[in-house]
Amino acid sequence: MNIKASENDKVLTQESLTQFYKTVREFSHTIADPLEIEDYVVQSMPDVSPTKWHLAHTSWFFETFVLSKATREYKSPNPQYAYLFNSYYVLAGERHLRPKRGLISRPTVEETYSYRNHVDEKMLQFMENANKKEWDEFSAVIEIGIHHEQQHQELIVTDIKHVLSENPLNPEYIKNKNNGQSSDKPEDLKWVSFEGGVRSMGHGGEGFGYDNEYPSHKVYLNPYKLGSRLVTNAEYMEFINDGGYETPEIWLSEGWATVETNNWKAPLYWRQSRGEWMQFTLTGLRKVEPNEPLTHVSYFEADAYARWAGSRLPTEAEWEVAADSVSIEGNFLDNMNFHPASLEKSNEQPLKQMFGDVWEWTQSAYSAYPGFRTPPGALGEYNGKFMCNQMVLRGGSCATSKSHIRKTYRNFFPTDARWQFMGIRLAKDGD
Repeated sequence: MNIKASENDKVLTQESLTQFYKTVREFSHTIADPLEIEDYVVQSMPDVSPTKWHLAHTSWFFETFVLSKATREYKSPNPQYAYLFNSYYVLAGERHLRPKRGLISRPTVEETYSYRNHVDEKMLQFMENANKKEWDEFSAVIEIGIHHEQQHQELIVTDIKHVLSENPLNPEYIKNKNNGQSSDKPEDLKWVSFEGGVRSMGHGGEGFGYDNEYPSHKVYLNPYKLGSRLVTNAEYMEFINDGGYETPEIWLSEGWATVETNNWKAPLYWRQSRGEWMQFTLTGLRKVEPNEPLTHVSYFEADAYARWAGSRLPTEAEWEVAADSVSIEGNFLDNMNFHPASLEKSNEQPLKQMFGDVWEWTQSAYSAYPGFRTPPGALGEYNGKFMCNQMVLRGGSCATSKSHIRKTYRNFFPTDARWQFMGIRLAKDGD
């Protein structure tokens, strides 16, 4: 994240930022509303956090980085919340162990919402009454906090999916909007060519951006091609049926070891029943829809599939340069579908599904751009310290808010992660 991204960065006005804060905070409640009280507290694996923890942590962020610094008279409802709901900000103090967040039965869900209401009341008082000096000092941090909450909204969706998937009753988070109707087969995969040469990538300084998107810099690209659309479930079934999970030569060494250790046979949430592939979704268990974008595959699976298909994964520079040719439209969290959508035939862009639906794995390791500098203080821990053993994903997913995504946005996860909405776009070297 970038507290002061650029001297040219346009910070939102006091009124618009206050409204943005209200909208995003309320939307967190909208996402959590379908849950039963018992759902809020479950942690199904160390990477997953309970919904209650997400709701509290995002409030802790504003309490810690704005209220406790901006208003001397501010008092937390419980000083121990700073220990329970800090995530990984070492400079902000001691933290509760991440794998044990599901053991925090108190504060209750009701008390957590009371905590959120307390923070909201104090934040709105501050934002509506801040003088110019106070606003200049804290407005950028508030904007960061809002985007931080949008990240956790995405995690609430993906984490509760993993939680519910562990229940043999296959509970629904929401009702299926389309009743599981089949979609039309998408167009055949085409290759969209891009010229090589020196290109620019990274955030240019207009609007919000995290620190890992800066600075804008030049890259050299050889000519390349990107697949016109995302890889579908049907295409991945061909990979499975052709022995993809039984062919070590197409896998990276660590990937093959992961497949053997975890006995992977298909994407996460896929299950075979009476010779038919089923998948767990946020609308319950249903048949795998062949024409939907593939999702919930690791980097290892994406890379192996690309090799099997005679292609490769794009670099993040290739992806970002190509993204300049399309608008930011797609199936986002705002649609409240909570699942990747089949390609619409009305989509006439050469590159389709670049945004929304699924995060697209790239072959690029997550590392600093040339000239990157970690911001000072605890907020500097947001991104930079994770630039090791992670791979970059681009484009957002069906769990990402449209107002949160950008063409320069860099997501990152370990190579074996699968519980996020992660999919595949193929690439090739140019002629």
